[in-house]
Amino acid sequence: MRNLSPASGPVDLVAAYAYPRTGPWLRANMVASLDGAAQRDERSAGLGGAADRSLFLLLRGLADAVVVGAGTVRAEGYGPVRPQDTWRDVREGRPPVPPLAVVSRSLDLDFDAPIFTEAAVPTIVLATASAAPDRLRAAREHADVVIAGEDALDWAAAVRALRERGFQRLLCEGGPAVLAQVVAAGLLDELCLTLSPLLLAGHPARILNGPPIPIPPHLRLGHVLEEDDFLFLRYTR
Repeated sequence: MRNLSPASGPVDLVAAYAYPRTGPWLRANMVASLDGAAQRDERSAGLGGAADRSLFLLLRGLADAVVVGAGTVRAEGYGPVRPQDTWRDVREGRPPVPPLAVVSRSLDLDFDAPIFTEAAVPTIVLATASAAPDRLRAAREHADVVIAGEDALDWAAAVRALRERGFQRLLCEGGPAVLAQVVAAGLLDELCLTLSPLLLAGHPARILNGPPIPIPPHLRLGHVLEEDDFLFLRYTR
């Protein structure tokens, strides 16, 4: 065993979380309590702190597009991604914000909500061919719709479509069901996990909420950072 006590002095977070220089990359950002809960009062925001929020924003700024499930959009009260002053350098040569790519099979979405009407870059909807025709028409009127799969989302096709649109550096913000599907499809390259210094008990979801993965991927520890008793873990495939 080795002592991983935090070193003194600040960390260059832009350098620590830089995407690989070449090739596509899919990163996930999640938070969990010490006993494995991915939510507090049915929201992940209840587990975080100031440092976690800052990292959340930085990871968005570094990404070309942000993938998130419709359930998380509703539960967390998602709005459109807003430009941040701290993004000026990390987004040089790119649009001011990354678009949200919302995963929804039923298209049970409020297309009059700010996430669609106030988005600086058009919101993307990842849908299936089995969605109701009237919901598909509404989605196409308010978003860039990607059809990937018939009854269930074909994650490989969805990611391929995003990359064909120029979105090479992807960030998945969950929720747990979406991340479980991404991992099961073998598409996750990196997991950024904030470990919150809380013990919650109860029966909340974990960061992956889905059937067991037959061959669990083994990830390598990239780094461990600390602030205010929170641990910020980075694992790569």
